[in-house]
Amino acid sequence: MKKIYFAIIALAGCVLLTQCKDYLAVTSPAQLNDEFVTSTVSETFKTLANCYDILTGVSGGGNYNWNDPVSDAEYYPEGNSGNCRTGVLQPTATKADERKGQSDNLYQVISRVSRVADLIAQKEEFKKAAEAGQVNDWTQLYGECKTMYCYCYLQLVYHFGDVPFGTENSLVPEDIALTSRFDILDSLIKILEENEKYMYDLGQGGIGAERMSRTFANVLIGECAVNAAGWQTIREDVSGLYGNLAFETKYKVDNKYSYSRRSDYKTYYQKAQTYFRKALAERKGTLSFITKDERSYANNPYQRGFQYLHDFELSPESIWENSSYATRQSERPYSQGRPSNGGNSNGAPCKVFAGCRITPTFYYTGWEDGDKRWDVTAVITGSDGKGNEQIINFTSGSRTNGGIACNKWDVNKMREPYVVAPRKEGMNYVISRMSNVMIMLAEADAMIGENTECLSLLNQLRDRAFGDENHRLSGLSGDALVDAVVMEAKRELSGEGYVKWTELRCGVFPELAKQLRADIKALQEGIKKNGFYDFGNGRVMPAYIWTKSVKLDNPLTYDRDESNPALTPGWRGVYDYTKIAAVASVVTGTNHNIAVKGLFEYIAPDSDEAKALEADGYVKTNWAIDMIDEKNSGLWDYNMLSGIENTMVPLHYHPLSAETIKQSNGNITNGYDLPQV
Repeated sequence: MKKIYFAIIALAGCVLLTQCKDYLAVTSPAQLNDEFVTSTVSETFKTLANCYDILTGVSGGGNYNWNDPVSDAEYYPEGNSGNCRTGVLQPTATKADERKGQSDNLYQVISRVSRVADLIAQKEEFKKAAEAGQVNDWTQLYGECKTMYCYCYLQLVYHFGDVPFGTENSLVPEDIALTSRFDILDSLIKILEENEKYMYDLGQGGIGAERMSRTFANVLIGECAVNAAGWQTIREDVSGLYGNLAFETKYKVDNKYSYSRRSDYKTYYQKAQTYFRKALAERKGTLSFITKDERSYANNPYQRGFQYLHDFELSPESIWENSSYATRQSERPYSQGRPSNGGNSNGAPCKVFAGCRITPTFYYTGWEDGDKRWDVTAVITGSDGKGNEQIINFTSGSRTNGGIACNKWDVNKMREPYVVAPRKEGMNYVISRMSNVMIMLAEADAMIGENTECLSLLNQLRDRAFGDENHRLSGLSGDALVDAVVMEAKRELSGEGYVKWTELRCGVFPELAKQLRADIKALQEGIKKNGFYDFGNGRVMPAYIWTKSVKLDNPLTYDRDESNPALTPGWRGVYDYTKIAAVASVVTGTNHNIAVKGLFEYIAPDSDEAKALEADGYVKTNWAIDMIDEKNSGLWDYNMLSGIENTMVPLHYHPLSAETIKQSNGNITNGYDLPQV
């Protein structure tokens, strides 16, 4: 069972440390003294646990990880919403303080773990172990602090670009300025390389996936390296910011910003290879890639990895899971999971907002027949909150409005769903798992021409996805291999917050964003003209589908069964909420499942086939027709990466806060045409 250790936070974490309203106001926390905080390993961990808790609300929280990772495979369901300005590449419409809370909290954690590491370094128990080259609980805590420090700075680089660096626990200098992200990443790599030796591998010393291990530290080195190496949007308006670095540039806007990569990128991809390989081999500890499904009722090793979260167990594929427990705010499944129209208390299940959706173009073209990741990733039904399955629609909104949803986190799949209130289910938030590391290593391989390992990694994912070796890739190199990496990232990682960054680093994001917009327009035109759109791959998206409520012995469905329209697509249905006394009275009806006809083919509304279906109890139901309704135009225009129409340079960073700009005395401004106030 998963260790829910955050219960100890209330004992110490929030009272031991100074509260920082803005990182630029942070001074050395005098209350953090060795006698009180680091007297024992357990007391020290209480302090560190508070930092983990803060990160749960930052890196693992909010509606889809700050709404940033919108791609050609994923989108936000509320049209024209202020929640996803940056995600759709329209950050100039935001305000400078729109993500101040997240950045402040990251700097707060940076300050705290820096001080704790300094205190641990003074302890004799640490010094003796370090000198002897031994790992013990004190060295683990020290390495954990250093790793968390680096993780927080990497998050700042992801979301803000170039930021102030190294001012924690000191008076703010008058000449504080931006630090080049490349210098920051170099520093993080150095810190991690110097300190990962102090940590236990995953599974050693009682360190499971709910804490940062040496395995995770190795992954983090690789992740810093690929983000130094890859294509990215950089500033051109701050003289000398990047020193003497030379860049290759794809797109540039005046002297303001460009989409570029450093010319020595291969050196960093080689560094990434070294540490990703370590994390997957000599440093993997108990990490294990799931290739078999032991369950009698299902055969989907890919879904098995996610089911551990629903069962409150640690997945053997997880390198770091941000821990959670029931009754505290939990963003999965609420923000990224399968939707529910339930209310705010005692629902079957309660409300699930579902802020991450799968683009219809990717749903219909992204997965090959037989790919077990398809139904697990994307779902066409949600819950009505009354114990019944409900079809999703393509109108702007949330819950069962908004389009095809992410299916990796679903209240219905919990061992026993939490029904008291929404957003408190207690499901862990996986920050790092094996598949993402394999994809990043494959990216590094493709970028420097190591084709054999790249294809091997992609084929391991594909072998699991199809359950055989008949779908392997071969003979790819160059741009074709990079494209294969990106496509496999979308198939494997959609909804998890990684696809956009992979596409950006690989240099294909602007073109894919443009293509998405063109494909959505073509889809809409096809619906207007013909009542359907033919994707040319044997799948058709119709204006209407036919649905019927049916009764299944077990209303929660698993693997797809093409002979049964209530089981195709698979992995949907609902939990049997009549088994939960608190909400049994909420459940309505007895036919809790939905059978679907015409999802991938066109059935003419007045045809004999349609009439036969209606005679059998099926009802004509809106599907793609809602995409051409004018009231939903914002969703299918603005939310589809609309900022790419303004510039081919992806504008995806959040602004630094107005207070940061003010306290820098003119040394710091927001770039990328972002607001200053």
